[in-house]
Amino acid sequence: MRHFTKTFRMAASAAVISAGFAGVAQAEAWRTWAIHPEGYPNVTALEQFASDVTTATEGRIEPTVYANGVLGSQPDAIEQVRAGAIAVGNFNMGPMGEIVPATNVLSLPFIFRDVDHMHKVMDGDIGQQFSDALSEQGLVALSWMDSGSRSFYNTKRPIETPADMAGLKFRVMNNDLYVQMVDKLGGNATPMAYGEVYQSLKTGVIDGAENNYPSFESSNHYEVAKFYSITNHLIIPECICVSTRVWDKVSDADKALVTEAAIAAAKTQRELWAERSDQSKADVIASGVAVNEVQDAKAFQDAMEPVYADFIAANPDLETLIRDIQAVN
Repeated sequence: MRHFTKTFRMAASAAVISAGFAGVAQAEAWRTWAIHPEGYPNVTALEQFASDVTTATEGRIEPTVYANGVLGSQPDAIEQVRAGAIAVGNFNMGPMGEIVPATNVLSLPFIFRDVDHMHKVMDGDIGQQFSDALSEQGLVALSWMDSGSRSFYNTKRPIETPADMAGLKFRVMNNDLYVQMVDKLGGNATPMAYGEVYQSLKTGVIDGAENNYPSFESSNHYEVAKFYSITNHLIIPECICVSTRVWDKVSDADKALVTEAAIAAAKTQRELWAERSDQSKADVIASGVAVNEVQDAKAFQDAMEPVYADFIAANPDLETLIRDIQAVN
């Protein structure tokens, strides 16, 4: 009898241990991609997202943030998320046009009047239209983050008018719209991976690039490019995007919890972004960078008329979407 009792207890203990391991196995480990370094507003917000999701789902979903692009470049990461190899990515909509053509609308120069206008558009019905378009290509946009307003910087001279861009080689993200934008302004566009820009500026392979203050500062581009000219030509939203392959396996209850965490993370990112932008601007000016705001923004905007005309001619079905965005108050 004692032998039977001992055997029963051992079997029960094994069952408990087995159940414990089964519980661990059920947890979904979500690799989460970010291109920026630790401490950057986007990464801090993603870390909040990861913590909130783990807590809210009681460990059923456990995201882990991999910062600094260690899981690959943005184009590679986008494909990995679409394939389900990476669960979540914080993606800029700039390079997304090759996969989801409708998102090219967000890359049209001066499509947004300012950052507040972008927020109003992306947090409403129009933002949902973009999320729906992304989901057809394996990505679900849970919320929208800032990436600031982008301006030109270079190693040669201040840019006051489009004529000042003549002959300068500018790095752009891999999107034909950005190539056209720089070309119409009189410069020479060079698509290039973000990680190659610093050395290319230093060695003279390119003369400049375009980005926001936090990226200009955190990438150390300000060390070699001493002229930053405020044009605010691009205000491109970013998403917290989850793989459709991963998302389809999540219960409706957990989807609601994850979405809530993503929206909260986006709110945090926007607040941190505003603070970081101010601090980055102050830091680059203190380092000796000459910052100027172009006085005739209309000259830059007018130069984009052919870009819009060509875009609408090639994408007539997107003209209404462009007008809808411009009409948002």
